[in-house]
Amino acid sequence: MGFKLNKKKGPISEINVTPLVDVMLVLLVIFMISAPLMFSGINLKLPKTKKVNNLKLTQKQVILSVSPAGELFLGDIKYVESEISQFILSQFKEFKTEVLYLRADYSLEYGKIAKLVSKLKNSGITNIALVTEIEKK
Repeated sequence: MGFKLNKKKGPISEINVTPLVDVMLVLLVIFMISAPLMFSGINLKLPKTKKVNNLKLTQKQVILSVSPAGELFLGDIKYVESEISQFILSQFKEFKTEVLYLRADYSLEYGKIAKLVSKLKNSGITNIALVTEIEKK
């Protein structure tokens, strides 16, 4: 930390930049750590598979999460199954994408997910990607 002696014995009118830089670096670290944590939304236990594709989910993708109770979420917002297709199609237009990422909890029955995928495909949502976690070796 440096300072300047003023020969005129008056107030120094220069800004001290060091504390400003310190605060900005701390805020940058906080945002870098908290940004990935804010995205996860619904806490699910996903099935584990061997690594196929490395996928980075972002807020600009359409992600449908199915909770252990069978509740449907787009982001953090809960939707009824009969209305989910129209909201997905509207998000496709908003995000300019045609891929739906489906995150379904591991404890759900296969039949429930198969019926959901069938309903989505019948409503025009044909490009569905299933999201899993990478299996630890």
